[in-house]
Amino acid sequence: MRVPKNRNVFSSVTAWRRRTAARLVHRADRWVREAASISAETPGPYAFARIGAGTRLAYPQGTIFGERWIELGACCIIAEQVTLTVGMMPGQEFGPEPLLRLGDGVVLGRGSHVVASESVVLGDNVFCGPYVYVTSDNHSYDDPQQAIGHQWPRSAPVEIGSGSWLGVGAVVLPGARIGRNVAVAAGAVVRGEIPDHSVVAGAPARVVRRWDPADGWQPPLRTPAPVPLPDGITAAQLTALAELEEARAKDAAEREAEAGASGVDSAAPAGP
Repeated sequence: MRVPKNRNVFSSVTAWRRRTAARLVHRADRWVREAASISAETPGPYAFARIGAGTRLAYPQGTIFGERWIELGACCIIAEQVTLTVGMMPGQEFGPEPLLRLGDGVVLGRGSHVVASESVVLGDNVFCGPYVYVTSDNHSYDDPQQAIGHQWPRSAPVEIGSGSWLGVGAVVLPGARIGRNVAVAAGAVVRGEIPDHSVVAGAPARVVRRWDPADGWQPPLRTPAPVPLPDGITAAQLTALAELEEARAKDAAEREAEAGASGVDSAAPAGP
């Protein structure tokens, strides 16, 4: 005989209310994030020198000031809590030309900082992971008796070449000039000049791999390069290919299971 379950009606109502409230809160959160994001069409309270088409700054934004001297290229993705500033504090004047420039297709990961009082330029398609710090200013320590934070900083222009990639937590110091298509390892601290087509790591960062036109990557890559997708392939074709691979894997697993079962049956001892 089956004993009926004791259902707590009040618990069910409470759970339903919590689920409903959670859905409403998340729906409102999505609406706020969409409405409060910054773009060329909806610049909000910020008067950037330029925001390119397709560029968006996610909400909530980090600290932003001196935007009159900030140019953002087209199709940039700027994640939440990213700081973009020109000057040490709001209200400073820097002349007619922009100081902080992002090229087209730049990606700044969550919590990144780009701070400029001298020229800071990120070329096209520069990708930055979360919490990358790029600055044209650094604390000085000329007077050992005075608090470091009270001493006037040193400043120098910064340039990051197009196509470069900066890993999570990388720091780019004043005066750094990073070439084109450079990979900066997570946590690296970059200063000075970095040649094109190189990989740097460490603090301070040093070149650990570089592309040679005659010999390729030196030292050689440890894994083969991935095979790129053919030109012109569509999303529907990729989906169909994935489904085909899944069906083949399932069929192979079934055949293997059948073969294993047949082996066990044939090896079983005959009855009397």
